[in-house]
Amino acid sequence: MKAYENYNLPATLPTNPSKVRVKVSLSNQMAYVMEGNKPLLVMPVTVGKSSTPTPTGNFRINTKTHKYRANTHGYAIKGDVVRGVKLKNKPAGWAFKGTPMPYWCSFKSGYGFHTGWMKPFPTSAGCLRMHKNVAPKFFRLVSVGTPLSISSRQPEDATIGRNIPRPPDASPFPGNPDGMMARTDKFFTQHQTPTYTN
Repeated sequence: MKAYENYNLPATLPTNPSKVRVKVSLSNQMAYVMEGNKPLLVMPVTVGKSSTPTPTGNFRINTKTHKYRANTHGYAIKGDVVRGVKLKNKPAGWAFKGTPMPYWCSFKSGYGFHTGWMKPFPTSAGCLRMHKNVAPKFFRLVSVGTPLSISSRQPEDATIGRNIPRPPDASPFPGNPDGMMARTDKFFTQHQTPTYTN
């Protein structure tokens, strides 16, 4: 758990933000934030599993929201009781609070980049999960309108994407308490202060 908490990657601020683009390799589970031919951030991502794949194609980042909460799944709340649910299964009379998805950068309805537990195999519902210490860097580097290409492979897989360290598998770690996730905004700031190289 300590190694996971300490995981981080370097990032460089762009000279010209309008030239930034993002490329995602699903087979390498890697995202490349590029300014021309210069990598600004190369980061592992957890991609969609076979039953809920990450969409492929050319997109643009269309919204950015630091404190985003899901609108289809989260927590049912009644008095002191909090339990995880899908919104469609929320008991009548219970309040609902969406799952926190920090540093949300959407590119298609229902799909985006966001902070989440990182695993070395496809396991998401189609979104691209980022490590919590790297997510705020990605969020700063991209803008609404940044081009995004998602495909099975990218040319960078054979070069800058070959030896990027990956975080430990989060599968065995306990999840955050439902009460904390539903009743507070703590999960949105559970990361190291981002720093950038020149």
